[in-house]
Amino acid sequence: MDRRTLLKSSAGAVGSAFLAGALTEAAATSVNTYSAPSELKITDMRACTVAANYDYPIIRIDTNQDVYGLGEVRDAGVKGIALILKAHILGKNPLRLDAILAEIRQFAGQGRMGGGYSAVDMALHDIAGKVYGVPAWRLIGEKKREKIRIYCDTTGHKDPKVYAQRMLARKKLGFTFFKMDLYTNLVADRPGAVHENGVATDKGLGYLCEYIAAVRDAIGWGTPLAADHFGELTVNDAIRYARAFEPYQLAWAEDLIDYRDWRGFKTISDAMTTPTLTGEDAFGLEEGFQDLIDNRAVDIIQPDPETSGALRETKRIADYADLQGISTVLHFAGSPVGCMAAVHLAATLRNFIVMENHAVDMPWWQDLVTGVPKPIIQNGHITVPDTPGLGVELNEAVVKEHLRYPGYFEPTPMYDDFIVSGFLRVGPWPHYDEDGKYVNAVTY
Repeated sequence: MDRRTLLKSSAGAVGSAFLAGALTEAAATSVNTYSAPSELKITDMRACTVAANYDYPIIRIDTNQDVYGLGEVRDAGVKGIALILKAHILGKNPLRLDAILAEIRQFAGQGRMGGGYSAVDMALHDIAGKVYGVPAWRLIGEKKREKIRIYCDTTGHKDPKVYAQRMLARKKLGFTFFKMDLYTNLVADRPGAVHENGVATDKGLGYLCEYIAAVRDAIGWGTPLAADHFGELTVNDAIRYARAFEPYQLAWAEDLIDYRDWRGFKTISDAMTTPTLTGEDAFGLEEGFQDLIDNRAVDIIQPDPETSGALRETKRIADYADLQGISTVLHFAGSPVGCMAAVHLAATLRNFIVMENHAVDMPWWQDLVTGVPKPIIQNGHITVPDTPGLGVELNEAVVKEHLRYPGYFEPTPMYDDFIVSGFLRVGPWPHYDEDGKYVNAVTY
């Protein structure tokens, strides 16, 4: 057995053992009397899409005992990425999380293609938490913090002073961690600032640093400040950028190059003192993060739980990074459903720093759900729920007011059948049984 296979199998065994212990304890103390877990079966999956700055595809997994779970596909994704998994989970006991997630993992991919798997993971943890009467965080670990620190992006402006005032306004809302976007177009109209390829010249980098300096003066030089959106850079350009930013002691420089180029990131990280960060479009430990972590190619990883695998897989990624001394930041730009799932996850991470929120300027964002104190973000933090499951329910009236398309959790019979290579099949192949054993049988 090679090292990677051994690590994978060991991590899975440890996770399964922990879950078994947690659920045994929960079942002995606080099982909902309306639910018989051994007879629980998934009966349906439906979805709707909330129109927002980035659309929010929300799914609902129903069961035969009136217990349901909510989940969310990655922001700006499509609900069909989750609905195509419906045939693979119908009839299964939703409490067999490992077996279900093992079967649908084959359909998960990088970027938005990780959103279906992640949505199902959230919904299953919501169901399991409700059935056992425990918060979702309890199903994956112990709570290491009561509140989750949040940072938010700030709308830019070509005048550094105006940009700085907008960032200061965030601070007055109670935020204690900040990130700014340094688009090249901020300085594109200045003579000699940008090369023909769209990358800032050294002169242009001086102009960009004016924005960082102005924000630093506004929010304080000791306040955590990160930066993002530099454009398409080469490794050498990225090193130029990051070195120019070093006097401002950024918390990190984000996505300087494509996250899949771990060798390039390694070169960049070794050449500068500004911390490097990437990972919002990566799914899975082995598939997306392991090379970055094993090679210490970045200083910080930034999975987005709505792509990386939601609660279970993202915790596995973060814990693996922690063993290598690498910290975790959570990227997030979705609805309160996915947000609270990420909050449960963050509560259990040893190496957690901060989590993003991209909806500070949407006054109705928090009204999409009930069940948690309002405002959801207070003084730059979100309180970790101790209520069963994810701890939130949809506010039907508000959700319906903001639908992107007509239809609120309409029936989805078109997703009841298995589809492989363009033809229908009526039997699950390949698949895992409820004990997690791989079954290689075909029924057409």
